[in-house]
Amino acid sequence: MLAAGRGTRMRSAAPGTRLDEAQRIAADGGLKGLIPFEGEPFLAHVLTAVADAGFSRVCMVTAPGPDPIREYFSRVRTARLRIELAIQNEPLGTAHALLAAEPFSAGRDVGVINSDNLYPAEALAALRDLPGSGLIGFARDGLERGNIDAGRIAGYALIEMDDECTLTRITEKPDAAALSAAGATSLVSMTCWRFGPGIFDAIRQTPRSARGEYELPDAVRVAMRHERFTVVPMDVPVLDLSTREDIARVGALLRGRRVEL
Repeated sequence: MLAAGRGTRMRSAAPGTRLDEAQRIAADGGLKGLIPFEGEPFLAHVLTAVADAGFSRVCMVTAPGPDPIREYFSRVRTARLRIELAIQNEPLGTAHALLAAEPFSAGRDVGVINSDNLYPAEALAALRDLPGSGLIGFARDGLERGNIDAGRIAGYALIEMDDECTLTRITEKPDAAALSAAGATSLVSMTCWRFGPGIFDAIRQTPRSARGEYELPDAVRVAMRHERFTVVPMDVPVLDLSTREDIARVGALLRGRRVEL
């Protein structure tokens, strides 16, 4: 689970957005995962879905130094999940963050998700059941049933696959022409991947992006030279907690949800 982000967008002011005091303090610190809903931090809701999907171990990749997320979850008592922690020593991108979890993988397949997205357990279970590497391809209509509007979806990585659901291309931040060509029924990635152990060597062969970071889609393109990736299409909502404007809608959708770790 990638949880080392700096929460820059969450720190930004949003006039007119009403937060309770605990939510405001967490948002001011960019601590998306610790924003409380139903008395529990958002990440606890995310991890509950992970446990519901049948996973029993999770590695949380966090930032170096004193880190409130790492400190919080190092104290949490769990019955269904074993939470382990890894540190991304520098903020050098999503692929670099995954590399920090290589010791956790111990040569086994790993699932990779964002910490600021709450995926339905059925999507995570489909990821767990994949026989090899792949990802969940999310339908646009499904995402709009959560709290993600069409404008935000247009900025997500575009997935292309063949008739056998083999990933053929992934395009980060597609332009208007690419979106038009793909059509409204195209699938997008929300960083819901399953990787074999070869992904770590692929990351080490991946150059830095124009932003100076090691990006997960770039590492996937390297891995695709030698490995097949299966796309699992799913028409389900995902909750995205990126900005203060998301908090009220996410709170409404989480109302009555239990946390059971």
